[in-house]
Amino acid sequence: MKNFFNFLKSKTFLIQLGLAAVAILVLVFVALQWLKGTTNHGEFVEVPDFSKMSVMEMRKAVEEAGLRYQVLDSSEYNPDYPRFSILDQNPPAGNKVKSNRKIYFTVNPSGYKKVSVPDIVQVTQRNASSMLRAVGLDVERVTYIDELGKDMVYRMKYKGKYIKPGDRLPKTSKVELICGNGTIPGSARVQADSN
Repeated sequence: MKNFFNFLKSKTFLIQLGLAAVAILVLVFVALQWLKGTTNHGEFVEVPDFSKMSVMEMRKAVEEAGLRYQVLDSSEYNPDYPRFSILDQNPPAGNKVKSNRKIYFTVNPSGYKKVSVPDIVQVTQRNASSMLRAVGLDVERVTYIDELGKDMVYRMKYKGKYIKPGDRLPKTSKVELICGNGTIPGSARVQADSN
């Protein structure tokens, strides 16, 4: 045991201990310099504003900025933006990010998604309007025909063509409701013949 303590106090041990400490410091310094170089420590790129750019313009701008991108599924159609243009980006424009950072984009689809026309035949005009609005459709106009059910929906039209429940229309489309006016069909003719 006494020999071990004498060895710890010896000049040889202290030199080896000093060399080991220097080697560790050199390794740590080299590792930190390598990390700084590979992670671009302190080097940032400002994220450009990609809003309303087409996908092709966005790809070019991303490459020029030294960034990467990923297009996410399109969200709801926004009529204020051109079709297939950038609606949203993450991180937002103006943020400072490291080179080669991935930017996530949401693209404006080509138009409104399609929705199913609800079954509003034999429903009152008021309820039919509410049911249409609930799925994203609207009433353009109401036309009345001779049918006993006053304000009851008998048919629907879209762009002049008859449609039926279950047909698919672009969201925000406007339909025409054909409703009864409370008159029995043919009753006007019967009254005219009796006179």
